Amino acid sequence: MKKHNLLKFTLLTGLTVAFSSVIIISCTDEKKLFELDLTDVKEQYKPDETVPLIIANPKNDAIDSVAYFANGKRIGSVKGNSKFNFNLKGAKFGYQELKAVVYTDGSNSEATARIEVISGIKTELVSFEIVNKYPHDTESYTQGLEFYRDTLFEGTGQYGKSTLRKNNYKTGEAYIRISLDGKYFGEGVTIFNNKVYQLTWKEGTGFIYNPDNLQKEKDFAYFKDVQGWGLTHDDKYLYMSDGSEKIYKLDPVTLKEVDYINVYTGGTKVKSVNELEWIDGKIYGNIYQENAIAIIDPATGAVEGVMDMSSLDKAVTNPGRDVLNGIAYNPKTGTVFVTGKDWDTMFEIRIKK
Repeated sequence: MKKHNLLKFTLLTGLTVAFSSVIIISCTDEKKLFELDLTDVKEQYKPDETVPLIIANPKNDAIDSVAYFANGKRIGSVKGNSKFNFNLKGAKFGYQELKAVVYTDGSNSEATARIEVISGIKTELVSFEIVNKYPHDTESYTQGLEFYRDTLFEGTGQYGKSTLRKNNYKTGEAYIRISLDGKYFGEGVTIFNNKVYQLTWKEGTGFIYNPDNLQKEKDFAYFKDVQGWGLTHDDKYLYMSDGSEKIYKLDPVTLKEVDYINVYTGGTKVKSVNELEWIDGKIYGNIYQENAIAIIDPATGAVEGVMDMSSLDKAVTNPGRDVLNGIAYNPKTGTVFVTGKDWDTMFEIRIKK
């Protein structure tokens, strides 16, 4: 099922928000029950804001001190029951699980609540023009797409049909094509430091190849139990999506997680981030099942722009086509190549700044 209009609306407006305020209170001493006073606390905050935290104390019990934590990390403490201002500068988008540990006369109690940090960046609609159209293999279930040395590399999916290819983008034909073992579902592809990296979907395994002949050099295990979706890189790190709103930053040598971002447009998290491409310092990401490409700040996860690609989907004629997927920037021409799973056409577009 396709939800093209819904995503476009969500990315541009940030109005589709699924959020419920959750307040959980626990106490190690039932005689002294404390809660966080949420009178002045909002459900959602932007990273430049401050959260005012204080303990509700209707019985005026003596409080020695209060220690505050966010997502398990201590963020500060106060003597007595003074107000504590939690500065969100540098906080990641997403939920912050807040906890207050209240110390009173030899015992302590805990009170918890949750807020959500959201993007304050306005998402702009970014336009483009079609420069050229090229044939694309309708048996190519595109999962990863990238230019390297003026050659288009393509990774495809489906069990028993997954491949890695070096293509002549003008004809759609493969110079070299290898098949993955049938137990693997191929996913995202990127080329970094003269190595081709390819993910698999649910198998927790990736592959590294020689870009000249696509000879496999090694396998690698994922850093944790996640799915493999999209893959790209800057000049130092790899960036990997897993089908959620997360994009992980990975060390290209150890393949371990260095950091991550959560992708947000306004007050809404953007899930199903799929194929990725690094263009001019931003991450361009296909959103699975949507005719849209999000332009993401790799430092914060804020969606700064969105490209409505529905006109390309309408221009594809083969009835067996699947969804939009595949973004490849050609630095030689300054243009972007876009296609989809089993599409009959590869589009070369120029983004209008």
